[in-house]
Amino acid sequence: MAIGTPVVGSWYQGADELKFEVIAVNEDEGIIEIHYMDGELDEVEFDVWSQMRVEHLPSLGDWGEVYDEFAQDDLDYTDFDLRS
Repeated sequence: MAIGTPVVGSWYQGADELKFEVIAVNEDEGIIEIHYMDGELDEVEFDVWSQMRVEHLPSLGDWGEVYDEFAQDDLDYTDFDLRS
């Protein structure tokens, strides 16, 4: 079921249950740029979008907050100034 023209800044969920935000629509090239919650970027052509089964989602707010829970050690940071 196609849901029409994508809206930049809107969130959608595909049939695969992955959530993504439309970050750009390039009408000249017929491309929709999307950003998945895991950080992956992708491009979808208009004709593919029209055949996708996506559901419009309410705003997810600042979903970047999920990364705030990582400890500094989780980010492969090494403090070389530590003395033993």
